[in-house]
Amino acid sequence: MRIIIAGSGEVGSHLAKLLSNEEQDITVVDSNAERLAWLDSNYNLMTVLGSPISFASLREAGAGNCDLFIAVTPYESNNIVACSIAKNLGAARTVARIDTYEFMNPANTAHVNHIGVDRVIYPEHLAAEEIITSMRHSWARNWFELHNGKIILAGVKLRQGAPLVGMHLKDFAYGNRHFHVSAIKRNHETIIPRGDDCMLEGDILYFTTTGEFVDELPRMCGKNVHRIRKVLIMGASKMAIRLINLAGEHFKFKIIEPDIEVCRKLPQKCSHCEIIHGDARDTDLLAEIGIDEYDAFAALTDSSEANILTCLTAKEMGIRKTIANVENIQFISQAENLNIGMVVNKKLLASSTIFQILLDTDSSTSKCLALADAEVAELDVRPGSKVAGIPVKHLKLSRQMTMAGLIRDNKGMLINGDTILVPGDHVLVFCLSGALHKVEKLFS
Repeated sequence: MRIIIAGSGEVGSHLAKLLSNEEQDITVVDSNAERLAWLDSNYNLMTVLGSPISFASLREAGAGNCDLFIAVTPYESNNIVACSIAKNLGAARTVARIDTYEFMNPANTAHVNHIGVDRVIYPEHLAAEEIITSMRHSWARNWFELHNGKIILAGVKLRQGAPLVGMHLKDFAYGNRHFHVSAIKRNHETIIPRGDDCMLEGDILYFTTTGEFVDELPRMCGKNVHRIRKVLIMGASKMAIRLINLAGEHFKFKIIEPDIEVCRKLPQKCSHCEIIHGDARDTDLLAEIGIDEYDAFAALTDSSEANILTCLTAKEMGIRKTIANVENIQFISQAENLNIGMVVNKKLLASSTIFQILLDTDSSTSKCLALADAEVAELDVRPGSKVAGIPVKHLKLSRQMTMAGLIRDNKGMLINGDTILVPGDHVLVFCLSGALHKVEKLFS
């Protein structure tokens, strides 16, 4: 597939890295020669030096005959213009990164499509949705739903003394037909497990199950379930404001912001919260406002280090659920091992959404799940595909992937070796980074 990425910033560079690993034909367009040179020397892709909103640059990049054009510069207006130019040149599909909800409003969809933008991605909105999902399922690290919860993939950390600690997967599978351990995150690595693998304390286990059995997972993993009502937020970032606007009627928010001018403007942007002027890194301030009375703490500033350290402080002060915005992807594994709770990264969420677009799958009924070194994909079984009509155990799947569950006739079910996929099935696939193209070939 021919893919053009306009913009070589953090999101564009991360996408270029992931998609080039998937053996896609990638071209990156940007006016920053230094960043393009770095991408060109490190990944298997082409680069074009020029403005992403230049007709000449986009023609040179081949926008007229590309399958997917992705505009992810830091500037929303440039992304809209770039997609409009690419679409008029002949690009098959266009995706623009945006910074305001207005372009996502269903009332404006026809206008957005008319100017040449097929899909929009608002990373802060995706992150806010991920945080809301995490607060509604406070015992889970990650949560992915297929078709409104008919199949669920939940990432849960295995606590000391949990019934599953020390158990081999083959023994667990023998007595628990309603669960499938699709992956294990151990230390800094995600693995696709086999029957002889043992579940250890501290592992993050990714279980696939159906909606009627998911409530059994907390007990099995030694987790307590508590409802979140009151949330304390550090930093009035775009992510924080989007979170409050989306969920202000369902949770009681209080936000701490050190910039007095930002505090003065906040009531116009989000009315569903109490505003405190101060620094959330100040433990005396946290004690003064009664941090121990809150059910969750979300550190959503643009500083990964500050967010991680403040979440650790909040844990020490009695907060059971902490959420950290970790902008630096290389910090994610360390943050998870520090036991700070949920880690959110908008770049991973944006790339996960683009992967679903890449696979040409309608993901409107599913939630994104984005991991630093793995992907969760929803794929449709098509007539004549390699996976159709053959028992899964005979497919000779790579050890980098596993088929976890499927939707058939609007009903969720798990997949085992004897399962035979049929055209029309919607399948949940867990695969390690760099293996998605192998999955795509099986289903195409």
